[in-house]
Amino acid sequence: MPRVKRGTLHHKKRANIIEYTKGFRWGRKSKLASAKQAMMKALSYNYRDRKVKKRENRAVWNIHINAVCRKNGTTYSRFIGAIKKNNIAIDRKILSEFSAKYPHLFEAVLAKIK
Repeated sequence: MPRVKRGTLHHKKRANIIEYTKGFRWGRKSKLASAKQAMMKALSYNYRDRKVKKRENRAVWNIHINAVCRKNGTTYSRFIGAIKKNNIAIDRKILSEFSAKYPHLFEAVLAKIK
């Protein structure tokens, strides 16, 4: 049985790791051990931060809603409580968009809950 050399697969695997870490700083872009470690770290941050992004966006929406609510004489918590009490099914993302781009719609929602 002939000998099978697997150098091509090894080089391909290395090349993929090095390609992924292109643009990283120092030896993390070129030295395989550092590149492998940096890639694993980057992938874990990538997974984690997809969740964090949603959390941060929701916080920003809440700030936008609160700012407009306070201009109109109420608070965020009272506003959200009134929305739930009146069964108005508009989520925070849409409310934030209303407050920024369509203030007349937001004021209509405020008028509906008062």
